[in-house]
Amino acid sequence: MRLEDKQTIITAAGSGMGKAGVERFVREGARVAAIDISSDALAELVEEFGSDKVFPIVADLSDPAQAKSSIDEAAGCLGAVDILWAHAGVPGPASVENVDLDAYDKAMSLNVKSATLGAGQVAPHMRRRGGGAILFTASVSGLVGSMMSPIYSSAKWAIVGLTKSLALALAPDNIRVNVVCPGLADTPMKVGFTGRSGDPEEARANEEKLIANVPLGRLVEVGEVADAVLWMASEEAKFVTGVALPVDGGFTAK
Repeated sequence: MRLEDKQTIITAAGSGMGKAGVERFVREGARVAAIDISSDALAELVEEFGSDKVFPIVADLSDPAQAKSSIDEAAGCLGAVDILWAHAGVPGPASVENVDLDAYDKAMSLNVKSATLGAGQVAPHMRRRGGGAILFTASVSGLVGSMMSPIYSSAKWAIVGLTKSLALALAPDNIRVNVVCPGLADTPMKVGFTGRSGDPEEARANEEKLIANVPLGRLVEVGEVADAVLWMASEEAKFVTGVALPVDGGFTAK
């Protein structure tokens, strides 16, 4: 097993890619502190994977105090931390014109601030462990611009920059830092990108337009993203740091 006895924290673990990550990491031998805003989703994870493997922590990561305290709570549950996958995010406003500043602040807080605080809070735990792996979730929109999601894109560019900077800063502590950049996936967040107007026809048209620009011709599956993160967290990637890995069917290759 690739992650045997690895103590892992996954944020936004209750659904989509995060939940797929819990499944992959537990299957490979990890114990997972699962952080999510939904207590019901966390309860389902514990029921599915076992209370000896999954430790639920309810937190609203848009609140800086909870973003920090949840990491320390997770470390307390696990006894140590080897891996953090900071996965929480939200689409945010669709335009900069007449932008809702409350929605903007929430998007930047959840996408950027929670990841920054999580990394800062977990680094001392990993340092005491002799090293570790920090993984972030960005997006193809963190590698190329997005007409439909400029706020989200700017946040994810920030995460890619954070990754590369922390990879340099934490390398002396044997802490690797990488980021996965998925294309559009069929998750609860999908409609937040394709159907902000609430019109189902517009959402379908936007999805078809995005797929038409993917060389492999489909959406990414959540398990494919989790598999990429699993590899980056494992010893198989022990000399890999500072990398922004697209999982996008070739979208960013053009």
